[in-house]
Amino acid sequence: MHSSAARDPQMASLPHALPKSLPMTLRMYRRLATSLVPLAPALIKRRLKQGKEDPARVGERRGLSRDVRPHGPLVWIHGASVGEVLAAAALIERLRDLNLRILLTSGTVTSAAVVAKRFPPDVIHQYVPYDSPRYVARFLDHWKPSLALFIESDLWPNLILAGAARRVPMVLINGRMSPRSFPRWRRMHGTISALLSRFDICLAQSKTDAERFSALGSRDVVTTGNLKLDVPAPPADPAKLDRLMAMTRGRPIIVAASTHPGEDEMLVAAHRSLVGIFPQLLTVIVPRHPDRGSSIAGMVTASGLKPALRSRDEPLAATTDIYVADTMGELGLFYRLSPVVFMGGSLIRHGGQNPIEAIKLGAAIVHGPHVFNFTDVYAALDQSGGARQADTQEALVKQLGLLLAEPTVRDKMQHAGSRVVGELGGALDRTMTALEPYLMQLRIEMGAANA
Repeated sequence: MHSSAARDPQMASLPHALPKSLPMTLRMYRRLATSLVPLAPALIKRRLKQGKEDPARVGERRGLSRDVRPHGPLVWIHGASVGEVLAAAALIERLRDLNLRILLTSGTVTSAAVVAKRFPPDVIHQYVPYDSPRYVARFLDHWKPSLALFIESDLWPNLILAGAARRVPMVLINGRMSPRSFPRWRRMHGTISALLSRFDICLAQSKTDAERFSALGSRDVVTTGNLKLDVPAPPADPAKLDRLMAMTRGRPIIVAASTHPGEDEMLVAAHRSLVGIFPQLLTVIVPRHPDRGSSIAGMVTASGLKPALRSRDEPLAATTDIYVADTMGELGLFYRLSPVVFMGGSLIRHGGQNPIEAIKLGAAIVHGPHVFNFTDVYAALDQSGGARQADTQEALVKQLGLLLAEPTVRDKMQHAGSRVVGELGGALDRTMTALEPYLMQLRIEMGAANA
């Protein structure tokens, strides 16, 4: 295993050169990224207006940080957004148990909010720098990571190339290569191979993912499973849950989790169809992006139904038809509120959201046909009876109505779903086993530093 340049005085004094054999596409990308640096202030200003950046932390996007690097080995974990960050939660706990300090990077404001709410205060969060050689160099020179773990497939070329040039051991964990991305990357084999070959090892979610990564140039590929299957059930504030239970007692409830544009309208239409059979029906819509709450409420009002917005603390009254839960980090609350859950991102071609947390809290799952983000998971759930697919508006109404009307069907689905999740778990243990050579090296360094 390579040792980090930060731990080798001779290597640290050398320029961080990149091999001249880089494909033309990556050389052009690096030149373009460098040339666009003067435009960064305008880009940041625009993203601030859109609410996509934290005004107090924009410096992190340029590789600057107010935080001090902690003493000793530092494990850097990078994930694109909320899903990847949460997938790393149990792994981070294991690493903290080894007295390792964690630097967690991501690229969205929502993921930063989740880290602040769900992770221990000693986990350092930073926004990943824009992928310019200058900003990336600042970031790496400041943090000097001892080990880098990239989650799934958020592959920023300059970040990867610069890490490899500094001889930082890099591992791709929970690796996923979607059926949409694979053919595109095959047409750019030289480019993707130059990036994937920089990783010491690739830990893939499934055999299919492993085969795709191998075909695209990964050097050492191991199938470890999906870390998202080992994610603990999300927490819920007991007082808030008691209050919601009291306000909704006796009402049949559907929770639509992590919905995307185009799905909310279908769910409102389903509510209108079902309310004739279940007069007190309440549908809770939890949008994937909370900033869509107001537009969803407007659409609900235009449809003739009565909404309430959680972000505005509007009362959930007996006359409320659609409760728009446009807040961050409260899915655990709503999964506990109802055993009937529709998983979003699946009626449109987004690829489906993660059903595991809902199942761990006793949900019977309904989903649309587009679940390629979790192909193996949904296939196992559907085959076992732990979830039901709805391809059309009519099918959506039928499946939701069945689960509302038949408690025995819900119970069977819950048991089947729990069994599948249990059988497919174990990725965390397999990931830790694969990382053991790297972690052993860090323990040796910790011992030497403390001697």
